Parts: sequence; structure tokens; C-alpha cells
Amino acid sequence: MRRPDRLLLALAAVLFLAALGRDAADRWIAATQLPPLVAETSVEVLDRAGAPLRIYTVADGLWRLDVTADAVDPRYLAMLRAYEDKRFDHHAGVDPLALLRAAGQAVWHGRVISGGSTLTMQVARLLEGSGTGTWAGKLRQMRVALALERRLSKRQILDLYLARAPFGGNLEGVRAATLAWFGKEPGRLTPAEAALLVALPQSPEARRPDRHRRAARVARDRVLARMQKAGVLSPEAVHAALTEPVPVERRGFPANAPHLADRAVAQAPFAGDHRLTLDAGLQRRLERLARRTVASLPPETSIAMLVADHRTGAILASVGSADYAAPRQGYVDMTRAARSPGSVLKPLIYALAFDRGLAHPRTLISDRPVSFGTYAPQNFDGGFRGDLPVAEALRLSLNVPAVLLLDEIGPARLMAAMRRAGLAPDLPGDQAGLAVGLGGVGLSLHELVQLYAGLANAGQARPLHWRAGASAGAGPRLVSRASAWQVGDILADLVPPPGAPSGRLAYKTGTSYGHRDAWAVGYDGAHVAGVWIGRPDGTPVPGAFGGELAAPVLFDVFQRLKSAPDALPPPPPEALLVSTAELPQPLRRFRGRQAAFRAAPDGPRLVFPPPDARIPLAESGLPVKLRAGTPPFTWLADGRPVLTDVRRRAARLPGLSQGFSTISVIDAEGRGARVTVRIE
Repeated sequence: MRRPDRLLLALAAVLFLAALGRDAADRWIAATQLPPLVAETSVEVLDRAGAPLRIYTVADGLWRLDVTADAVDPRYLAMLRAYEDKRFDHHAGVDPLALLRAAGQAVWHGRVISGGSTLTMQVARLLEGSGTGTWAGKLRQMRVALALERRLSKRQILDLYLARAPFGGNLEGVRAATLAWFGKEPGRLTPAEAALLVALPQSPEARRPDRHRRAARVARDRVLARMQKAGVLSPEAVHAALTEPVPVERRGFPANAPHLADRAVAQAPFAGDHRLTLDAGLQRRLERLARRTVASLPPETSIAMLVADHRTGAILASVGSADYAAPRQGYVDMTRAARSPGSVLKPLIYALAFDRGLAHPRTLISDRPVSFGTYAPQNFDGGFRGDLPVAEALRLSLNVPAVLLLDEIGPARLMAAMRRAGLAPDLPGDQAGLAVGLGGVGLSLHELVQLYAGLANAGQARPLHWRAGASAGAGPRLVSRASAWQVGDILADLVPPPGAPSGRLAYKTGTSYGHRDAWAVGYDGAHVAGVWIGRPDGTPVPGAFGGELAAPVLFDVFQRLKSAPDALPPPPPEALLVSTAELPQPLRRFRGRQAAFRAAPDGPRLVFPPPDARIPLAESGLPVKLRAGTPPFTWLADGRPVLTDVRRRAARLPGLSQGFSTISVIDAEGRGARVTVRIE
């Protein structure tokens, strides 16, 4: 055979063997079983703007936070490529030039200078948790790296590195590292910070800056020098970075709103993140306020606070205790615990009384000894004030006038109003009695703040919510706009605690029996807040009064919420703004419903509409007609005067709306009649 023929045959044989080798390599790589690519990441509870409130470790105790290259500073990514794998975007998982360089350096120096591993090979090692001390281990990493490059994009491989690289201790991933070492997200880093992050994964324990500061600085500076040589950083940037100190301590991960965060995770245990309505900055400020407050209180005393936007129902801050891990039973979320509300329910009683035409803020009521069978309510100080306006009785939080009004309203109607507000009152026994109005019922801080949110929201119930996007909208009407405004106007005239910031705040305090609970709940034109102070086990706190203990904290809460309270709304057009002397005669002095509407032989009698009638709504108003009685007449709808000084016995009542309505008439002698109808 001629020589050229032999050469051609040999070349063909080499190409054939190379093809066989290539096919075998392809099959070898294709048959690679990859380790799991998805690992558990830390569950995150975020505030309304996406800022972390609380972060949990994964099951093995690691901080491993979800992160992608899009959320990382591009300069860090450029430095990482330049230092670890400058041909990352072009090789197939293994860089032959890097391996040859590493082998040559090892032969020349007699020891391993660099490993020649690509970022993809490092990802393979991180996924399998394998070392690089043996040739078999290195070969396995190469095989997995080649397989990863075939099945994933370069961006996906980079994301795996960013999420799995070790950064010292139980930190995995660049996001956990930036939060722990720099206290910030990885989206914007200084050159010095980026260089430290490039250096740490090579020897994460030996270079931990909190334990080995010198080693960390040397490694960081080495990276900076290499970046200047590679043209990634300018000499000026490197010079400035070399003067930047290395962090000396590891920062803690966010652990705010622990009670609410635990509750969110328990409700959706498989979710990776939970977006709440809370404001992280406000939450931190109130948690500091809670710790400062209890520091001067008797042992085992705890505190709870809740702040919400009553226009939307979104909870902005929720403090369940002063310290989650404290010996004060800090693990108990006292925003949800049912406790006696003391006098905090009184504004609802007064609003219901205004709605039913039983009283007006300028109505005179008698604060005197009174008994209802065996029940004889007493004022907190044991004294009595005699005759005084209803508004003053509420501001002074007198018990006797509140019980007199509740006796006319009926405890069952008070319970029904609480349930309309979305509350679930815990009632001892089977039937509500008059003691309910003075705290004889169990309600949580969350429920009381929700109740006041309804009063602040012009009498429309406003369910509170803490999970973003979970708003249920407005609830049913609790009381009329006029009654809600009247109560708020009364409460806003309460004298603020000594030293409290200026600004008009409608608030009410309460103290439960035996000084077990001190309360303060209040609102302005935009927000509602509540404070509870007591012991979680229900034992008394001697000397604890809502006005002295909880009220100053409530004003501190609003001060930390904003610079000044938002203005309360003006009175609605239907609000009756008159003096006592200008009120209709039956409203000038409280005599009780039965006295105001007692049947008298010559008193007024409603001829139309008849009881329980269904009457179409007309633009001209509801027609009414009566007989007997002494003019002039005053007509009321649901306790609200709609016509006064009427001389005729037939009229049309304007301004009514669809639904059930109670129509009342009072003559000049104070005698009255009433009927309930349904307007359709």
C-alpha cells in the first residue's frame, strides 16, 4: 500500500475512534443522574412594601434565602466571573485551559495553587455536598457540571451558585450573606462588600469576618487587586475600597411581629413567602416602645398594641407582647386573648342610645344610686354627680348613666351590635345582663380596635385584616353617621394624658375588675389604635388604671405613627347640634324609653303607617298621620328628628332610605307613639 493511502487510512481510523469517543462521552454525560436542584429556602414574612418582617431558618438550621441574579448587584457578578471563572459564559461546564493552568502551577510550585474549577463545577460540588480531595471526586464534579450545562441555562446555573454558596457559619447564598454581614439586600453593594463576598466561599470558616477579621481583610484585598488588574475596577475604586472596614459582627435576621408571622405561616405552611399589611418601620418602633414600657412595670406584666387604617381595615402594626421569649409569657399573643374590656364598650352603648332617640349628647341624665333587682351598679370612685349632660357622663366614664341607657336599649341589642361589628364576644353564662356594658364579657384587643374602627368609619363596620389582599370591604352598619360622629366628638374632648403630644384624638380608657386589664383605644381621621396592659395569666396588677397606664402609651403609639393626628371629620348634615334647651322636650332629660313613649288616653295615636307595614320608597317622603295629642309635634326616624314644630296631624317625612325604620312622634306634652315599618 502506498504511503499516502496509509496516511489516509490512519487519519480515518483516528477520526472514527474520536467519533466513537465523542459518542461514548455523550452517552456518559447524558446518563448522569443529577442531584436535586431544588432545595428548601427560608420562609419569609414581608411587610406591605416587601420589606422582611421575619425570616425563618430551613429545617437543617441554615439561613438559605431565595435569590436570583436579577436581584444581585451586577458589579458583584462581574467580579465573581473575573475571579472564579472568566470563561463561564463560553465553556461547557469544564474549562480545559483552567485545568491545564492549575496542573502547571501545581507542578511548578510543588503544591496546589488553584483548583481549576469552574463555577459550574462548584455548583456541582455544592449540590452534592462532595469534597475535592480525590481524583474521583473531581471527576464526578466534572461529569455533573457537563450534565448541568446541557440541561440548564447559564443564568440558571448562576442562580444555583448564588443561592447555595457558603458564606460562613450557617449562611448559604449571597442574600443571606448580605443581610448578615452588611444588613442590606444584595441589589446594591460597594466594591469592598462585593470583593468580600467573592472571597468568602473559597474558605468560609477561615475567613469569617466576625471571627477572623484579618484573614477576611487579606482575602478581600486580594480580590480587589485582581479586579484592578483585570480592569473590572478602576485604581481609584480599589484605593477607596481598601480603606473600607471589614464587618466585625454578624447582624441578626429580622424577627419582627413574631406572633403574627407565626400565625401566617401556620395558616399557609407550604408558602415560601407571606405578604402582610404591616409597616415594618412602624412595627419595629412599637416593639421598642413595648419593651421600654414594661421595663418599669411589675414583673410578669405584659403589653399588646394594635394599629390599623380604619379607612381600609388594614392592620399596620401588631405587637402581641413586649418580648416573644421573655419570662412574661411573651409567647402569648395578647392581641387575640379574650379579656374584660372594662369601660371601653361604653361609647357603643351611647351611640346605640343616640340612634334610638333615647338621648342626645346634651340630654340631662341623673347619676344617682340605682338598682335593677339585685344589681346595683356603682361608679368607679363610689361617688355620684347628680344631673349632668350625657356627653359629660361619657367623658367621665360614669357607670350608672351607662347602665341606665343599656337597660333601655337591652343587653341583647348590645350583643347584636358587637356581632354586627364582626366581634365574637365571650359571654359567661347563657344570657347577657346589664353587667355586659361594664366589662362583663370577654373581648380581645383586636376585636375592640375593630369595633372602634367601625365608629371611626362613620358607623360602618370595618373588619380588620393583616394579610395583603385579604380585605373584606365594609361590613354592615353599626350605628348612624350622626351617632358615630357624636360619640367621636365627645371622646375627642377628653383631656390628653400629661405630656401627650397635641392633636385631637377620640379615645376611651378602661380598667377591668380587680385591675387585671388596663385599656386605651382611640382614633383620628385615618387610623385607629389600641393598647392593653396586664398579666397574661389574669392576675391583678395593683394600681393599674387605663387612664394612667395605657392612655399615655396610646398617645405614644400615634406619635410614632405620624407627626400629628389626622383631623376628625366634620359633623354630618343630619347631626343635631343644639343646646339642651333647644332639644325636643322629651330629649331634654333622660326618662327612659317607657316614660317617653308611654300610652296615655289623650296622647298621640299613629293612624298611618300601621305596625310592620311594607311601604314603597317615595321621593316625596313617607306619609304619616296621627290623631289626638297636643301640637306642635316632633317626628323622628330611628331616633333622628326629621320634622319639628309640626302643627298638622298629617305630614311626609323626608330623607328616609330603604330598610327597617322606627317612626316616632312626640307631642308638646312629651307623650309619644312609635311604629316600625319596612321601606322598600
